[in-house]
Amino acid sequence: MKRGDKHYIWQYTHWPHWQFDLVAIISTLGEVQHAQGHLHGLLANADVALRDESSLIALTQEVLKTSEIEGEQLNADSVRSSIARRLGLDVGTLAAVDRNVEGVVDMVLDATANYAAPLTEARLFGWHTALFPTGYSGLFPIKVGTWRDDSSGAMQVVSGAFGRQKVHFEAPPADKLNAEMTLFLNWFNSPTPDRHQPPLVAAGLAHL
Repeated sequence: MKRGDKHYIWQYTHWPHWQFDLVAIISTLGEVQHAQGHLHGLLANADVALRDESSLIALTQEVLKTSEIEGEQLNADSVRSSIARRLGLDVGTLAAVDRNVEGVVDMVLDATANYAAPLTEARLFGWHTALFPTGYSGLFPIKVGTWRDDSSGAMQVVSGAFGRQKVHFEAPPADKLNAEMTLFLNWFNSPTPDRHQPPLVAAGLAHL
């Protein structure tokens, strides 16, 4: 990429209306869809107890992995107990659950059980509030249930020792955040032609 070129995803003119090469991914996409079909077949022939246990395992892993991305290690037994309690499943003795676990479980269950519901600003703010019920991230106070500001500088993803940090990503300025998120949410919720693609592709583009 030449010096001066736009290099953050939100700086490109056509974001978030991406183009992709379906031919390049069609083979891998087919393999994934075949595996999904095989899994659906296995679950269709399983008894209720096995399906419940499979759902519990999958949701537990989703919560744990979601938290690991943010550098937080949750107790697997607490997560499993929290999910089982909400789903009304009998898994024997339940482990103690703390409020941090409850918040992540609330978010993941809403995202998975209500996946067809529109993704809105209010819904995102609700997830954020559930994740940080005390208004703190560790020892640091944060603004919960609203868009961030830049009072402490631009939001960046960095690595390296102090004074020699490498900036991997810089988020949109706070004064543009509402407009940028509106652009993304409109794309995500819209049935326009550029969203007429396999669900796995749409999920990948949304993640990007």
